Amino acid sequence: MAVRVLLALGVLLLCLSEVSSDIKVEQQDITNVDKDQEASFLVRGGNRRLMQEIDCGGLCKQRCSLHSRPNRCNRACGTCCLRCKCVPPGTSGNREACGTCYTGMTTHGNTTKCP
Repeated sequence: MAVRVLLALGVLLLCLSEVSSDIKVEQQDITNVDKDQEASFLVRGGNRRLMQEIDCGGLCKQRCSLHSRPNRCNRACGTCCLRCKCVPPGTSGNREACGTCYTGMTTHGNTTKCP
């Protein structure tokens, strides 16, 4: 019984030390960011990573400007932008610029989702 209590206490202390070190690293990262750039970064969700906020609406409007079905393109592009935080440059192609998140997303019909 005493061994179980000591083991549980050890695991608890290990978890607390990991959490406190993560907070210190995050505080150092935030202080290293320039004051001008600090406003453009947001901390979201439980993963506590700094993510740059982008204008999905404007970027998708530019991306889908020459598409044959612009409303459908804007809807798909907006979903992909929110999930992947990226919109490829240009009006078509260049999907690899956004990485596997953008290129790997598919619809229920197993076709590529992101324009």
